[in-house]
Amino acid sequence: MLVGHPRYRVDQVWEGLYVQGKDPAELTNLPKVLRGQLDEVAPAALRVAAQQHADRGDTIKTLWELHDGRLIESVLMHYPGRTTVCVSTQAGCAMACGFCATGQAGFERHLSVGEIVEQVVRARRSAADSERRLSNVVFMGMGEPLANYDRLWGAIRRLHVDLGLSARHLTVSTVGIVPGIRRMATEPEPVNLAVSLHAADDELRDALVPVNRRYPLRELTAACEDYLAAKGRRLSFEWALIDGVNDRTIDAERLAALARRLRAHVNLIPLNATPGYPTTGTPPERVAAFRDRLEDLGANATVRRNRGNDIDAACGQLAARPRTDLQPQVTEVQPPTRRL
Repeated sequence: MLVGHPRYRVDQVWEGLYVQGKDPAELTNLPKVLRGQLDEVAPAALRVAAQQHADRGDTIKTLWELHDGRLIESVLMHYPGRTTVCVSTQAGCAMACGFCATGQAGFERHLSVGEIVEQVVRARRSAADSERRLSNVVFMGMGEPLANYDRLWGAIRRLHVDLGLSARHLTVSTVGIVPGIRRMATEPEPVNLAVSLHAADDELRDALVPVNRRYPLRELTAACEDYLAAKGRRLSFEWALIDGVNDRTIDAERLAALARRLRAHVNLIPLNATPGYPTTGTPPERVAAFRDRLEDLGANATVRRNRGNDIDAACGQLAARPRTDLQPQVTEVQPPTRRL
């Protein structure tokens, strides 16, 4: 629709919509007629349905309504020296990890490139409004990013090439979709890879992360090794510590061995409460002991600070629906007792 307009008008539209994150009606440097035309042909992909703040305003969870009425969530987090946004790639999730609120809710649909990118554009504007700079994007919100690979990578290229975000500040999280990891190794953008591991033996991981039955640890670790060889980027393992399930000494030993082999950094996350999963997170003193054990065994580990727990914005809590809609599970995951 901008054909025939002078180049500076195209630049004004691009700067306003994608750099500043404004709506067409806010582009007051454009003629009113053009603003109206833009609003008709390029309406916002996301509408703010609700917003919650926590951590004295440093954590902002936004509930977005999509054009078809479906809902997703993203979380903007301010830290000293950096600002990160956690974005969704799907409405719902089909991976069925029982301890994750999104997995409990089930899968609805993939997000488009525009719907993914707009979460980042809006977050960048929000950060700028508070005189902060958006520095990091993590694809760790609702959905399994590698199950929506083509749209995910279309968004990554848009963010990197068109919006100027460094690929080294983009992190893709996966529960272990091996074909997707192998495709990532062939892409030119050197993004970071985070694997939601949660167990370092197949028997327990089959129970916690059902996709492990399709892509067991042997295949997953081989794909991670190939990614490291191709990209030279640091791999991270996400590990939600579940009381009495994956926080035992044997779990630390298996995890440390795997982390040393792949030179991976371990992010420990005490399990965040969800109504659909009856087991609680590991108590803080045992979280610290688990971290210390990993480090004694030669693995690098960090306990991730929970952000937004009180507004259901922490890891594993994004549901984009009232929590009363989730049906609690009737069985608990128990760790295997043999070989201990």
